[in-house]
Amino acid sequence: MTGETIYPALEPLLEKVSKPIQYVGGELNSTVKDWQVGGHGPGGEELTVRWALMYPDAYEVGVPNQGVMILYEVLNERPDALAERSYAVWPDLEALLREHDLPQFTVDGHRPVGDFDVFGLSFSTELGYTNMLTALDLAGIPLHSSERTDEHPLVIMGGHASFNPEPVADFVDAAIIGDGEEAVLTATDIIGEWKAQDRPGGRVEVLRRLAATGGVYVPAFYDVDYLPDGRIQRVVPVESGVPWRVDKHTVMDLDEWPYPKQPLVPLAESVHERMSVEIFRGCTRGCRFCQAGMITRPVRERSITGIGEMVEQGLQATGFEEVGLLSLSSADHSEIGDVAKGLADRYEGTNTGLSLPSTRVDAFNIDLANELTRNGRRSGLTFAPEGGSERIRKVINKMVTEEDLIRTVSAAYGAGWRQVKLYFMCGLPTETDDDVLQIAEVAKRVIETGREVAGHNDIRCTVSIGGFVPKPHTPFQWSPQLGAEQTDERLHKLRDAIRADKRYGRSIGFRYHDGRPGIVEGLLSRGDRRVGRVIEQVWRDGGRFDGWSEYFSYDRWMAAAEKGFEGTGVDVDWFTTREREEAEVLPWDHIDSGLDKEWLWQDWLDALDETEVEDCRWTPCFDCGVCPQMGTDIEVGPTGKTLLPLTVLGSGKESMVRS
Repeated sequence: MTGETIYPALEPLLEKVSKPIQYVGGELNSTVKDWQVGGHGPGGEELTVRWALMYPDAYEVGVPNQGVMILYEVLNERPDALAERSYAVWPDLEALLREHDLPQFTVDGHRPVGDFDVFGLSFSTELGYTNMLTALDLAGIPLHSSERTDEHPLVIMGGHASFNPEPVADFVDAAIIGDGEEAVLTATDIIGEWKAQDRPGGRVEVLRRLAATGGVYVPAFYDVDYLPDGRIQRVVPVESGVPWRVDKHTVMDLDEWPYPKQPLVPLAESVHERMSVEIFRGCTRGCRFCQAGMITRPVRERSITGIGEMVEQGLQATGFEEVGLLSLSSADHSEIGDVAKGLADRYEGTNTGLSLPSTRVDAFNIDLANELTRNGRRSGLTFAPEGGSERIRKVINKMVTEEDLIRTVSAAYGAGWRQVKLYFMCGLPTETDDDVLQIAEVAKRVIETGREVAGHNDIRCTVSIGGFVPKPHTPFQWSPQLGAEQTDERLHKLRDAIRADKRYGRSIGFRYHDGRPGIVEGLLSRGDRRVGRVIEQVWRDGGRFDGWSEYFSYDRWMAAAEKGFEGTGVDVDWFTTREREEAEVLPWDHIDSGLDKEWLWQDWLDALDETEVEDCRWTPCFDCGVCPQMGTDIEVGPTGKTLLPLTVLGSGKESMVRS
């Protein structure tokens, strides 16, 4: 484990690839620590725990990722640990690395990933699985965990996809479920102690210690039995001291974790050119399609003063002129109006703009929007009605009426906005052609309303549609997925309905993806261990960057599935378009998100009955199970505090005043 840089050999290759700057590192606020930062024990044992953290996509997508950035900083604050970052290399560099026998490397110290103790991968989408296999192979790490020795890093996955790690169970040594901040520190303690003891029992022993915490899933310690019809009979531990169900981690006091304190500033262009602050975590709106909202419960708000400190410190550390106030539904923060006004007042005249991600129709108001854009640019507004008809919105528990939407866009257009973007889904449970065609009618009403209130025709509305993919740990985990051909047929009908309108059609933009990538995502999101052989076959057939349309090949996936599922009695449709029954053992049932399966089933029945459920932040508990099972509780304001102006504008965190 030398940790020596490969940069002298890498540098001559970079002039031969596209966007070479993405591989050079050296970003503002990046960290390169000494390889022996933790020193040695009295017997010469290594005491440093070294993490290579990877977001398995291109640099431009991965470098702004908040999860990796937070863990990178949390780990590097420890004197006995170091963390460096790695990203997926494009096929042009992959070919050169293989030609010159160079490994997967980190962008910080350009050290071989295979030299680290832990190779940690964060998956926000399952379509990065083939990129993981490329990185493992380039790093000289055997693809299958069963073939690794004590000389190889522990391969640990995290992120939302880890709530069903079964499709990659053959490839990962362990999965950390839920919030990572405290979990990676606990894992570092365990690995560090094992190293200080001179690695007793090898990698099996350290994995056994990690699994014994109850919050780390080690697939090799579990057996899966199947019924003759292909369903799972049971998942059972085969190691003593290993839990039957693995608990998710939940960080409760976000103010105690004000990360990132020193956000990275990319040298190359990235998908988000801004500094971001997570203003709360979790969501209890109860949208039945939304895995992120279900698995991150309960809601935990960062205080208004905590947000203010993070914004000021982040601006000082980065020089960015835009601050993203992030969460699953940022306008739902109990003090969002005070947050926006306080920050706008504080940075008056500095060209510092504020932004929210996609905003709920019923949480938007013009006062909030004006505060967000007071010091920055006025860009388009994005709203997510999700479903085209009132009926389908009841099915998915998106409690927004068409009148709510029209009232909101009317206020926006009347206040000077010229463009809104509306996000919908196609293929939702119980959906009909008419539900989707209603999207065209909604868009026409939006344009008509905008022209009326603005007094002119220079009004635009963009309709963006994604295919619905049922996800684990949601009420729709039992739902059949709409086939690719049916999805395409509905979207073509909608496109034609919009284009056929002579009065409004030219003012409505229409963006959608065909249904094929959604089927592959559905296979990976609700698959079990048998899907692993399909992933590996796709990778061996050249699959890379499956989240990118120019690299994705549906035919390659279907051919690999036909080969991989041969003799198993299951196929792609079995995992995607098949409806599950209540009693079926689901591949992720041994991963405990805190949600009672009985509650999820009842919510699925409520969806079929078109019954809506309120947000438990503001109403009595609906017994989803999270709070009592996880020992947590909803943490929301108001705090009664305000953001006062800085004593000297831009003077840093120390000059802030809390009321």
